[in-house]
Amino acid sequence: MTADRQPASLSTLDDVRQRVDARLTSFLEESATQLRDISPVADRLTEPLRAFAAGGKRVRAVLLWWGYELAGGRDASAVASAAGSVELLHAAALVHDDIIDASETRRGSPAVHAHFRDHHRSAHLSGDALLYGTSAAIIAGDLCLALSEQLFDAGGFTLDAAARAAHAELRRDVMLGQFLDVELQAARVPRAELRTRADEVLTHKTAKYTVVQPLVLGAALAGASQSLRDGLTAFGLPLGRAFQMRDDVLGVFGDPRVTGKPAGDDLVQGKRTILVAEVLERARPADADWFERRLGQPHMTEAEVDRMSSLIVDSGALAAFEDLIEQETGAALTALDALAEQGLASADVATLRTFADALTDRRS
Repeated sequence: MTADRQPASLSTLDDVRQRVDARLTSFLEESATQLRDISPVADRLTEPLRAFAAGGKRVRAVLLWWGYELAGGRDASAVASAAGSVELLHAAALVHDDIIDASETRRGSPAVHAHFRDHHRSAHLSGDALLYGTSAAIIAGDLCLALSEQLFDAGGFTLDAAARAAHAELRRDVMLGQFLDVELQAARVPRAELRTRADEVLTHKTAKYTVVQPLVLGAALAGASQSLRDGLTAFGLPLGRAFQMRDDVLGVFGDPRVTGKPAGDDLVQGKRTILVAEVLERARPADADWFERRLGQPHMTEAEVDRMSSLIVDSGALAAFEDLIEQETGAALTALDALAEQGLASADVATLRTFADALTDRRS
């Protein structure tokens, strides 16, 4: 593995974020100018996207950048484009996800479809405001997908078979994961199958797409060996799973000022997660039946959300779920130790360990 990378340590988290932010800002400004030349009306589409893309923690971009550096890549300009392209892909997924979930907010601001709907109403446009908002947001998400490809190509990478596969899988699997989530919420899944189906969504919608695939894609862009890509996968998969499990906890108990979502939002939306499976397995039968009936029901009262939250705690489901997060985090750190034994620099190990802790312990 030592042949896969140079001795220099990973770029700092702040440096990567600043470089990616700068690349996205310049690219989206160029894109807005090009679209404005076609029609000034295009600003109504691009301005909300530019504001939306300016937010976020840049988790995927950072991991792609670090995967690239771990494999010896040193072209900051090229990798900034690739990292920015993953952020635009993520923006597209979020825009569409908020439509699917009928979420009114994202990162403490109106979701993109809500922005367009409210614009329709305030501008007194003709037709149905809800349909306009949904339609415009779908188009905005699709535009993000197109711009993501354009920005990736701007990096100028010559892709070998491994890089082409990693690039394709990142885009393909997030769409499959999104459908698995939609299907799970709609299907009448027996309790005995819920954990397995929820695990599919956890793995394919988030764990691989958030951690594994950006890391592996970044490494592949720098020509990483199969052994390094395998080592990064062994580290990234349990880390991605723990990341999403922590997100599932925050979806019920998170502070709205931090999450940008109402408290108990996942319960109102009817998210059938592994945490929900834990409740249904551990709660008293009558409580489990009530919990299952109320999950995702419209017009849920605050008192009902509070009771559901209490059942998660009182049944022991939350404690068991925290144990699962700890197990997945431990598996990721064990894989990181294995990478260290194969030659990963101690400074890089420390950086990845700190980042893993931040991803899996977002309690403040």
